[in-house]
Amino acid sequence: MHIPDGFVTVPVAGAGIAVSAGCVAYAVKATNKKLGEKQVPLMGVLAAFIFAAQMLNFPIAGGTSGHVLGAALAAVLLGPWAGILVMTCVLVVQSLIFQDGGLLALGVNVLNMGVVGCLASYYIYRGVFLLSRGSRTGVLLGGGIAAWFSVVIAATMAALELAISGTVPYGVALLAMAGVHALIGIGEALITTAVLSLILATRVDLLKLQKAEGGNT
Repeated sequence: MHIPDGFVTVPVAGAGIAVSAGCVAYAVKATNKKLGEKQVPLMGVLAAFIFAAQMLNFPIAGGTSGHVLGAALAAVLLGPWAGILVMTCVLVVQSLIFQDGGLLALGVNVLNMGVVGCLASYYIYRGVFLLSRGSRTGVLLGGGIAAWFSVVIAATMAALELAISGTVPYGVALLAMAGVHALIGIGEALITTAVLSLILATRVDLLKLQKAEGGNT
């Protein structure tokens, strides 16, 4: 899902940088206001976990790679804006040190996997959670559904950007990206559900950080 340099045009890359920079700037402001003491180490742990998980990737059509995302887990535990910061840090390190995703394409990668991934998954999760009246089942089901959608939505965004850039026809890009990531999303949903289940059994307080600290609800 990481788009390398040369696969999107300068206008598309520029738009991605502009939108992502604005969202990250707001995320910094929102997180500074609502960040609690318990969330700081959790952000670090999640960043390390997501970084390691994303390093397990494989190439697919259209010059991109397939891998799990982690945005849903970050958004569920930290809220969308702190989640965006975690994802941005992961993507910046991957791009600068491991050349996983281009520098000029960093804006679209942050937009797809960080901004869209976190915002979409958070509100999907919250919708399921509220419908279930905050039950354990709602947490697990909401987390799993949000995780699957986050992967597919981010992949669809990448396909659209590649198509607009003329790199590959939209139909081909969508089939390659969304199709493959629909399967990857199942694994993402299972991993997210397993982690949330473990948290519910051992550290349920982590799921209450946003409310306790006045977080991003």
